[in-house]
Amino acid sequence: MTSIKEQAAISRLLSFLQEWDNAGKVARSHILDKFIETNQGKTAPELEQEFSQGASLFLVRLTTSLRITYVTDSCLEKLLRSIGIFLSAVSSNRYLIEFLEVGGVLTLLEILGLEKIKEEAKKESVKLLQVIANSGRTYKELICESYGVRSIAEFLAKSKSEETQEEVQVLLDSLVHGNPKYQNQVYKGLIALLPCESPKAQQLSLQTLRTAQSIIGTTHPSIVDCVLKVLGTMHLEVQYEAIELIKDLVGYDVRQALLKGLVALLIPSVRETSKLQAKILSDPSVLQLAPSLPMFLQQAAAAKAIGVLARNDMSIAEELLYLHVVHGLMAAMGNMDHSNSQRLASLTLECFVQMFPLVAEHVRKGMGEELYQLFLSNAEDLYMKLDNIQADILAANKVNVTKALRLHGSSYSTNILYGSHDSAQMAYLTHFEKEDVESKE
Repeated sequence: MTSIKEQAAISRLLSFLQEWDNAGKVARSHILDKFIETNQGKTAPELEQEFSQGASLFLVRLTTSLRITYVTDSCLEKLLRSIGIFLSAVSSNRYLIEFLEVGGVLTLLEILGLEKIKEEAKKESVKLLQVIANSGRTYKELICESYGVRSIAEFLAKSKSEETQEEVQVLLDSLVHGNPKYQNQVYKGLIALLPCESPKAQQLSLQTLRTAQSIIGTTHPSIVDCVLKVLGTMHLEVQYEAIELIKDLVGYDVRQALLKGLVALLIPSVRETSKLQAKILSDPSVLQLAPSLPMFLQQAAAAKAIGVLARNDMSIAEELLYLHVVHGLMAAMGNMDHSNSQRLASLTLECFVQMFPLVAEHVRKGMGEELYQLFLSNAEDLYMKLDNIQADILAANKVNVTKALRLHGSSYSTNILYGSHDSAQMAYLTHFEKEDVESKE
């Protein structure tokens, strides 16, 4: 037989549940406010004590209400926060299973895709998904099997709240850890986010991609083009993350494709420049937009990235010489329509000149003595001192360091770069000499 105290507690529980069942929207909102205020941070045993060992009876009412009313956004944020108290409580595995058995994951993912639901409610939905994902591998797999990666990634791209987007990043980071069955799915989802229009989403995706890349260990073929296109951003925080990812990617099998792509961006395609010229002829005011044109932003960012890579790794600097980087940097220095391209290309070229005497010799011949001395005196400010003739000399330069290296053979080129190398370095240089010859044939 139950004691009088236990009977009283059960009576209070039944009265509370009846009050919830009979309450309208306003009354339920007040009940939720009080529940959140008094039970935040409680453990599962404490919640059971609060509800006379019948906490699950209230949880099932919350989940039922969620499934019925989430489309109308009625008390949705408070409902999600209340469910979160159960799911995040210490020793709450039973509550988690009860929530999942009634389709909780699918409901949370559907909430993310509904436009009329408020951002705060969606953020609470993301937090609940975090709790579920952090509960173990099985639960991460359940989210992914429910097409969760796609829903979460799409929400990250569309969200207007940076705070919410940061919560989504935490969720994606959790899904890529300890989830071998679906980690590639998360990785591909992050790559698919790179072309989106949200700078914050791009920044967070790039950050998470670095983590995902180190976990997965292999690259997806599309990552090179996607990352290079991101360099056309006007947002420096996004550009920074893109260059950080590029620094990581040169350690994988996409290294050569990535370096070739960066060098190619130093000289915008004829097609793109022809389009710009046509627009300028029809509307001269277009010239004022040049600093924000993606092809020029890419050109400047590529020059910067090449400089970062060359300074960090001598073997990359050598490889870039075989990809005609010196010619490309000098051409970018002659782009009078984009001063930042000129400045960054000049600083990177200075790095190559200081590293390799052979480069210094060819740059001097290509520029002429007067311009070369200006360049040596202050590479960063050179663009402010250039006249149109000097800019044309740079833009139309025919400097070909690669040809000089190829003509004299690997032993000559290795020595003239900076002295003797070991046999492995010789083999490395010879490989790119042969590749360059094949590409010319």
